[in-house]
Amino acid sequence: MYVTTALDFAGYRITDYQGVVRGIVARAPTITQGIMGGLKQIIGGNTGTYTEMYEQAREEAFDLLGQHASARGANAVIGMRYDASDPGGHRHSATEVLCYGTAVVIEPAT
Repeated sequence: MYVTTALDFAGYRITDYQGVVRGIVARAPTITQGIMGGLKQIIGGNTGTYTEMYEQAREEAFDLLGQHASARGANAVIGMRYDASDPGGHRHSATEVLCYGTAVVIEPAT
């Protein structure tokens, strides 16, 4: 699956649009991530445990985006973006990551 934040692929042409596709993940920290993240908030600095949790959520959302695009018959996604929020309203209680874009069919330009 080809994925880009751009609206086209150099050397390819879009032959069909399959619509908007997305992958969404809501992830809460593990107990260890919560404890370590809470301690790090007290002393300050980069909270690596939360960074790890967010990266896992982004990766899973990206994978789901590709699955959704494939299910629509696409071989590429253009205009891919991420959006994240804290649905519980409590800092670091959970994170919701949305990965979205437009599913397309591309072929090499002739």
